[in-house]
Amino acid sequence: MKELPVPTSLLPLPPATFHILLSLAEQDRHGYAIIQNVAARTGGELKLSAGTLYRSIQRMLEQGLLVETRERPSPEEDDERRRYYRITPYGEAVARAEARRLTQLVRLARESGFAAGRA
Repeated sequence: MKELPVPTSLLPLPPATFHILLSLAEQDRHGYAIIQNVAARTGGELKLSAGTLYRSIQRMLEQGLLVETRERPSPEEDDERRRYYRITPYGEAVARAEARRLTQLVRLARESGFAAGRA
């Protein structure tokens, strides 16, 4: 098994990548469910196209952020053509690192007067 780079080496994450990781933090999902979850969690502000989603997923699989899981829902709730994805422990570490980076950016923006809230 190849050694994975330090999580911070992948930062900053593309927004689509971060949203996919957030979606998969809750549960395994197939592609269309990820698209729906991201749209719902952003109030429709971010609507991933199928092309963006699957290019991102392919890269994330190669980076070790995700795995395709063989576990599936019961047959009456599933379509055998669907592929389900799961965030890896490494993917979780990268998402946490990105969240820390974004938190620091917001803190700096507040200190500079560019964002509302306490500094």
